[in-house]
Amino acid sequence: IGGGSGFVGQSLSQLLRKRGHKVTIISRKPGEQKITWGDVTKKGLPPCDAVVNLAGENVLNPLRRWTEQFKKEVIASRIETTRTLSEAIAQSESPPRSWVLVTGVGYYPPSQTQQYTENSSGGDADFLSRLVKDWEDVAELPLVDGKSVTQLSKVRSGVVLGRNGGALPTMLWPFRLCLGGTVGSGRQPFPWIHIDDLCRLLCHTIEQEGICGVLNAVSPSSASDTNADFTRALSKALGRPALFFTPAFAVQLLLGNDRAPMLLEGQRVVPERTLQSGFNFLYPDLDSALAELLS
Repeated sequence: IGGGSGFVGQSLSQLLRKRGHKVTIISRKPGEQKITWGDVTKKGLPPCDAVVNLAGENVLNPLRRWTEQFKKEVIASRIETTRTLSEAIAQSESPPRSWVLVTGVGYYPPSQTQQYTENSSGGDADFLSRLVKDWEDVAELPLVDGKSVTQLSKVRSGVVLGRNGGALPTMLWPFRLCLGGTVGSGRQPFPWIHIDDLCRLLCHTIEQEGICGVLNAVSPSSASDTNADFTRALSKALGRPALFFTPAFAVQLLLGNDRAPMLLEGQRVVPERTLQSGFNFLYPDLDSALAELLS
């Protein structure tokens, strides 16, 4: 697992080990059950059945200004790690059966009305959309005798909700202080997924034969959920009012033109192929997800 030391990586590793898998983390630093990115570049991959890449600098890190340097770090942390893994898979004498890249629903153009399935076009709407396209492109593997030995799954995730990381912990304290509220208009779509469902979906793609191509990792209710819906659900779950709102201009001043749309705009995404693959969500709506996360 590339990026296996992060929020999603830790949860995925734990679940895989529970299911009887042996997990090796690819990290910047060596350690127990770890290899480094330099090891992969120089020596290739160790024997394995699957490779997952979760690596990527947090685009919305509030402690980092949106400078050209940080922008380059955001791009390189995704593109270069993915290229390293795809080249290692292509050069492997015994390539893995499954190659799973986790990207984002930012691939699809922001819209309050258009619904997107895995077959919808995108990749050219804004900075994030172009980044996801380039990111996914470098994951492609060369064909051998007209076919690929390793099946590639591109898992486009929405906002990941979890107790110990991701977006939710930073959202909780304003609500607990009765300062919570919507961001911008509140009408922007809010594609999301519970951390447990994302990790279960990744296991599903690894363990099941024939699951490849694009899979939208969003809850079934994401097609209709908005920022205002999330605000109401969180307010209800915490028993706190949500009377305030963050104006759009404040978000733009804080994050800049490339990053602000990630909070002020959104995509109505449907997990069509994900459901067709036989995957069942434990938390299909905001009420069930927040009830579990805040229990």
